[in-house]
Amino acid sequence: MEEQSDYVKRTQKDYTLSLKLQIVKAIESGELSVTESRKKYGIQSHSTVLCWLRKYGNFDWENQTPSNMPKTPEQRIMELEAKVKLLEKQKAQLENQNHISDSKAIIFDMMIDLAEKEYNIDIRKNLPPGQSKPSVKKGSKA
Repeated sequence: MEEQSDYVKRTQKDYTLSLKLQIVKAIESGELSVTESRKKYGIQSHSTVLCWLRKYGNFDWENQTPSNMPKTPEQRIMELEAKVKLLEKQKAQLENQNHISDSKAIIFDMMIDLAEKEYNIDIRKNLPPGQSKPSVKKGSKA
């Protein structure tokens, strides 16, 4: 049996800056480890992620302590742009889900109307709040 390898040689330019910053942030916040991030995003080399951590992270590699040095305005802008893109994507997904839910509600309403008309039964019970009674099975003995 012959196994095919899906190995594709990649360079630093193949990864967007927003992806690099997202990975660094996830690792520094403890959401992912370096190995987990490599597997999740399909990064082939461990050293690639370490390079990003050194370049974009808040860790002082010489003193082995977290750096409290403020980020450059360019880094801050890049982070905010990445965050805006992520939020816009999430907003679009939520709007799509909302549209689908609204469409389903309309369709279900139409189906109930058709069923009521076709079978001459009241499916919707228009009882005032607090008037509903729990249903009890007839003929069952406790």
